[in-house]
Amino acid sequence: MSELILMGGGGHCRSAIDVIEVEGIHRIIGVLEDQSFEASEVMGYPVLGTDENLPHLMGNGIAVMVTVGQIKTSQVRERAFAAAKKAGASQPVIVSPKAYCSRHAHIGDGTMVMHGAVINTGCEIGQNCIVNSMALLEHDVSVGDHTHIATGARVNGGVKIGPRCFIGSGAVLHNDIEIGEGAVISAGSIVRSSVATRCLYKDDQRSKAHA
Repeated sequence: MSELILMGGGGHCRSAIDVIEVEGIHRIIGVLEDQSFEASEVMGYPVLGTDENLPHLMGNGIAVMVTVGQIKTSQVRERAFAAAKKAGASQPVIVSPKAYCSRHAHIGDGTMVMHGAVINTGCEIGQNCIVNSMALLEHDVSVGDHTHIATGARVNGGVKIGPRCFIGSGAVLHNDIEIGEGAVISAGSIVRSSVATRCLYKDDQRSKAHA
């Protein structure tokens, strides 16, 4: 069982810990958080310091998982991912045994697939992504790096989602459309046509506001 350090100790981290424990492949040795974090542990795992401590914690076989959540921006997760890479840490793919991932799909380093998610044949998922609980990615969907597919989202076949996107809970994406880099799709939206880069899409209407 390989050892694992988590970067980020908030609510998403708690959900991630549950997935990691159930998967049973990695042993969590602790969590990194910023200096303002008040707790000394997260679900029984010690807070080991801040991200600056990571290079001093690295040892043979220690891996890192980014467990910061992501809604409006991917910047915090990207910085953590880059810091782990700079420290020389491996960043595993973690898939809940309660999820389904086709053997004909590909998932990039540092991506977590959570309980009840379905990733079907031909999907290409980038690095440092979250495929959250009960999300569905149908055949031949592509998802760019640092993107979060939130709880219960339904992404139909052939959809292309750019990097740094957020697809909100319960959103439904029509087949064969494209979601531009950095776009935010609000929870419950039904998206029938392609969405521009850095667009905020809400209630089936394209907003002029930037994400």
